[in-house]
Amino acid sequence: MSDPRVAAIPVQDCGEELVDTCASGLFLVDGRKRDPDGHYAHLRHGVLDRLQHAQQLLPPGLRLLIVEGYRPPALQRAYFEQYAEELRHANPDWNDSLIHEATSRYVSPPQIAPHSAGAAVDLTLADHDGKEINMGTRMNASPEESAGACYTHADSVSPAARAHRDTLCRAMSTAGFVNYPTEWWHFSYGDRYWALMTRQKAALYGPRDRTG
Repeated sequence: MSDPRVAAIPVQDCGEELVDTCASGLFLVDGRKRDPDGHYAHLRHGVLDRLQHAQQLLPPGLRLLIVEGYRPPALQRAYFEQYAEELRHANPDWNDSLIHEATSRYVSPPQIAPHSAGAAVDLTLADHDGKEINMGTRMNASPEESAGACYTHADSVSPAARAHRDTLCRAMSTAGFVNYPTEWWHFSYGDRYWALMTRQKAALYGPRDRTG
């Protein structure tokens, strides 16, 4: 996300509303990121439609488990600054530019964050009972914590976890999403990163402040 080509992508917001994935009744929605206003469960309408398509592409017995969608810009900024401070403390010889670049590999800069546009979703796979299956690391494991195993194509995970990641990526990419390669759980559609990776002229969704 620190690539200047991402920030250079213009936004031509199509105006789709943020909709509540819980209210749709179509998905398993985990509560670990629940907030009092239910921001976490919201996504743009077009993203929700594509998630439904992705779920239909999964093998029998598997379902998508949604953990987090929309993040208000203020929350995204807090996440970014917190992780930057962790890196600064662990690497006192790094300058501000290096800190920003390293932070951006794991947490999107607030001004371009797909989550704040309602365009990104953090999710995993669950079995028919709603139990998460093995994906090699916990969701939101940092590169430092997981020794890089959080990277989508890390070769340090088990064959079973590798197969599960491949299943998730295949369904999501077929439905039109792009994965952020340092986070096996993060997929987006319609944001600036998606536009860059799919060679679109503009992003469909820009930041929204649902807190106002």
